[in-house]
Amino acid sequence: MSTPPPLQTLIQALRVLPGVGPKSATRMAYHLLQRDPVGAGKLAQAIGEALGKLRHCQCCNTLTEAEICEICTDPGRNRKQLCVVEMPTDLLMLEQTLAFHGLYFVLMGRLSPLDGIGPKDIALEPLLKRATDGCVEEVILATNFTAEGEATSHYLAEMLRARGLKVSRIARGLPVGGELEHVDPGTIAQALIERRNV
Repeated sequence: MSTPPPLQTLIQALRVLPGVGPKSATRMAYHLLQRDPVGAGKLAQAIGEALGKLRHCQCCNTLTEAEICEICTDPGRNRKQLCVVEMPTDLLMLEQTLAFHGLYFVLMGRLSPLDGIGPKDIALEPLLKRATDGCVEEVILATNFTAEGEATSHYLAEMLRARGLKVSRIARGLPVGGELEHVDPGTIAQALIERRNV
């Protein structure tokens, strides 16, 4: 028995989600159609509204309904510091710490030559424009500590230092409340390297 074309289209559409393979996509499609058609309708409506209403902030490149997001228009933010992150979710995590009061820039990705993602595939030109606006004094690189995130951080650091900007990188270390015996050796080694005076 062949799969009806609309069902096949739904399965293929669900496969665009990260970590969703053919089996997961098939289970999701059948669940939405059989068990939760109301939820499926809400999901379709929410995706349509998000696509229709959200855009990239003209200053920091995050997703927003307005041309410029709330953080960029907040007069209380420190305009001398610019924190560069990979994705809007990273920005949200940093904001939840209440520890950073500067501005952000979201790359919407990271360098990954193996996946065919090079410097032209992430928002480098808008970042350069933002970082060299005459207000920014320090750029804080907060890309992830993956091979791709490290490569992106290194590339950005070289590019920004060449333009006379102070560039720093968020530190790695032990989690708050963590015990040494449960932490991987790489994290412990990095914590020793990045130790500070007390």
